[in-house]
Amino acid sequence: MCSPHILAVPFPAQGHVIPLLELSQCLVMHGCKVTFVNTDYNHERVVKVLEENTCIGDQIYLVSIPDGMEPLEDRNEVGKLTESMRRTMPGKLQELIEKIHSEGDKIDCVIGDASIGWVIKVAKKMNLRRAAFWPAATALLASSFSIPKLINDGIINNDGTLIKKEKVQLAINMPEINSTNFNWICVGDLTAQKAIFDLMLENNETLKMAEIMVGNSTYDLEPAAFGLVPEMFPIGPLLASNRLGNSAGYFWPEDQTCLKWLDQQPLNSVTYVAFGSFTVFDHIQFKELALGLELSNRPFLWVVRPDFTSDTNDAYPEGFEDRVATRGRMVGWAPQQKVLSHPSIACFVSHCGWNSTMEGVSNGLPFLCWPYFADQFLNESYICDVWKVGLKFDRNESGIITGTEFKTKLDQLLGDENFKGRSLALKEMTMNSVREGGHSNKNFKNFLDWIKA
Repeated sequence: MCSPHILAVPFPAQGHVIPLLELSQCLVMHGCKVTFVNTDYNHERVVKVLEENTCIGDQIYLVSIPDGMEPLEDRNEVGKLTESMRRTMPGKLQELIEKIHSEGDKIDCVIGDASIGWVIKVAKKMNLRRAAFWPAATALLASSFSIPKLINDGIINNDGTLIKKEKVQLAINMPEINSTNFNWICVGDLTAQKAIFDLMLENNETLKMAEIMVGNSTYDLEPAAFGLVPEMFPIGPLLASNRLGNSAGYFWPEDQTCLKWLDQQPLNSVTYVAFGSFTVFDHIQFKELALGLELSNRPFLWVVRPDFTSDTNDAYPEGFEDRVATRGRMVGWAPQQKVLSHPSIACFVSHCGWNSTMEGVSNGLPFLCWPYFADQFLNESYICDVWKVGLKFDRNESGIITGTEFKTKLDQLLGDENFKGRSLALKEMTMNSVREGGHSNKNFKNFLDWIKA
């Protein structure tokens, strides 16, 4: 029997590319081959990090289509990117599939990121088998499906704009979310908010065209959410360590030397600080975080992307790098899954993106939560209010998390063994799901059987 040929299409953000590429590598291990479709812009970045390789192993081939934006346009403007994608990419995706078919190959199945439902729409139009992949918390999808109820309850308008500022809980044992932190409301200006809201409404309809839907979560982490979205089958956590391999899909080169530095640190001593691929700090907040790390008097590993703040080289407080040289390490990008599993790591200061959340939970780490936008506030609520494995920061009257506040919460987190105990228990429960006989393991096998049927 020929290997099933899968076409996989992520939303063009690192937090979406990495888990779908991880799923692709898992499928390849079980006899599939994958054509992985990035945007031209992201394809160039991913391939560069992979040192110009357009293949991962023998059975994953990286290709690209345009996102409709000009090369120098700002793709962090999520609303603008979303609108450009919706105009350009469906037609380009269809052309790519037609080209593959014309060359004598055949796509057997399309796996589309559920946050860009038009992928599923294209697959249906071309009469291809289609699966949706949800890379975030299932609670986020539940909130999207709950938009009609939020409108009926008078919390939002028909265009997604806010009417009431209040905490919303979709079901018992689900996180409470402040309505000002709804996924589409905290992504930028009104134009961006409308673009994301319209895309979510569109996705709610196009996802009905999917024949199966799988996601990077587990039943035990958010059982109430799965009660609201019973058609979702969790297959997570999707981690390279589960298949004893390396993760891929990063947009920046990893600084592997930080692993050797971690080897030299005491067990459970290092504060790991990383804010994902989108978070941007102004100079005041950047300096306060640096001050907090200095005040903590603890070893730390801090990921400082080149675009983390304007002119990063001049952003550190004067003399900071010299003063922390014996216990602090700053890198442009880190091999995060390997870092988080390192025995010297004590806690994770995180933006609470879902990938980072799953990686931290899977390694039994307590969190200090510093969400930036989108679903990160929902994930913070899970970490602090539901699972109780982390703490939130308080901001001052200017909206800044001060260095003193940082030190206070870090001392509180690491001074209470209950946080570590709950984190380890959550790790065990989460990792049981991907072991033989676990819920996620069974769901993955069923998904594989569906692909091969």
